[in-house]
Amino acid sequence: MAKLFIGVLVFSVILGCQTVPAPIDDYSLARAAIDAARSVQAARHSPGYWHQAEEAYRKGRIYFDDRDYAKAKEQFVRARFAAEKAENSARLIRQKTGDVL
Repeated sequence: MAKLFIGVLVFSVILGCQTVPAPIDDYSLARAAIDAARSVQAARHSPGYWHQAEEAYRKGRIYFDDRDYAKAKEQFVRARFAAEKAENSARLIRQKTGDVL
């Protein structure tokens, strides 16, 4: 009985020590999406989405630096989606107004 208890205890400790890997890919994709949005002046043409993207990316970096990788990944994904929306919106607005891309 004692061996079973020790075995369950060791197994529980091992499961409790698992960590979430650093979201390097999500970090990079969010950064690339923000750079793409910046290149079409999304801050000027689509400020709502741009602000969402910047804010989520900023929070993601804070969580990343604090090694809270699960929250960082969530924020990087939000940043990427918002930046992509900002880029697409800005491109559409610039096309409609005749602004050269």
